[in-house]
Amino acid sequence: MFTTAMTDILEAQAIELPSWAFGNSGTRFKVFTTAGTPRNPYEKIEDAATVHRFTGLAPSVALHIPWDKVEDFADLKKHAENHGVRLGTINSNTFQDDIYRFGSLTHVDKKVRQAAIDHHFECIDIMGETGSRDLKIWLADGSNYPGQVNLRARQDRLHESLQTIYERLGADHRMVLEYKFFEPAFYHTDVPDWGTAYVQVLELGDKAQVCLDTGHHAPGTNIEFIVAQLLRLGRLGSFDFNSRFYADDDLIVGAADPFQLFRIIFEVYRNGGLDRDSDVAFMLDQCHNIEDKIPGQIRSVLNVQEMTAKVLLVDMDALDKAEKSGDVLGASAVLMDAFNTDVRPALATWRESRGLPAEPFDAYRQSGHLDTIAAERVGGQQMGWGA
Repeated sequence: MFTTAMTDILEAQAIELPSWAFGNSGTRFKVFTTAGTPRNPYEKIEDAATVHRFTGLAPSVALHIPWDKVEDFADLKKHAENHGVRLGTINSNTFQDDIYRFGSLTHVDKKVRQAAIDHHFECIDIMGETGSRDLKIWLADGSNYPGQVNLRARQDRLHESLQTIYERLGADHRMVLEYKFFEPAFYHTDVPDWGTAYVQVLELGDKAQVCLDTGHHAPGTNIEFIVAQLLRLGRLGSFDFNSRFYADDDLIVGAADPFQLFRIIFEVYRNGGLDRDSDVAFMLDQCHNIEDKIPGQIRSVLNVQEMTAKVLLVDMDALDKAEKSGDVLGASAVLMDAFNTDVRPALATWRESRGLPAEPFDAYRQSGHLDTIAAERVGGQQMGWGA
């Protein structure tokens, strides 16, 4: 079923895991605890490495600062490498300290803005120690009531703050700016959509890109169009993959709408985002509230792999011919034929040829690993939101 060109793309596929997915999480009402939850960033990395060991799809781990602060990041980097993975994106956090109640990089008070800028400087210093390329910025900045803030002035202050941070980046660093149309600000959000993010990064320079989180859009938004547009403009820096039913649910990617995931990856593929020389980074951004963490991440990366395999089966020549001849139903059939193809047996055979379990999810559940870490990780404080 798979040609050499297809398997080359599958072989190169890499999906970064978020360290916070392995900690305790929950809802705005309660954070739930589970047995075997990591008690420090070292154990988070061990869990991420377990996902990679079973799937071969997750060679790097994103860190969240200050949640993942350690005394020696060089030691943490070595720990990751010893477990067969590397440290990836550094995510900043300007949404939990009391001073950020009315904003961070857009705050009307220069002292608060400077505190947020200094935090990003710290993140850049950490990038130097971890060998990370990307600094990812998501802001909770916004307002809840009309008249509460000067909307234009906040955009000006955002630009000034981002420019200051941008100028501190190293030669091999990138800044990726994430957008989200609401929450926790409900009247307006300072970076609510891809257009605002694009305008802001465009003014900064080539090392500034946009991060697209698949859960950060209003219902009915055509996310694949945004993907195509940002790739066309050369500003799609990274993905945060997850699923949503209502808002930013951070559920297993492909759980809510597998066909949407297929359509998104199709536009990535069609516009060069899966090419060898592409700089687009793919990462999960999920919080497993009621499911086990490691198998939840395994399921997610396998869902992305499965949809990628389906996309690679699209007959691009037939699709082009259908478009040029105005064959609407024929074009739709080309996509649906690929989406409806069961690629799981072929993927299982291909995984085995690489020395991986044919069915990584089942192999993990049968390994007894979860029972092992639950028995070993007794005592201490489990990590979770805010820690």
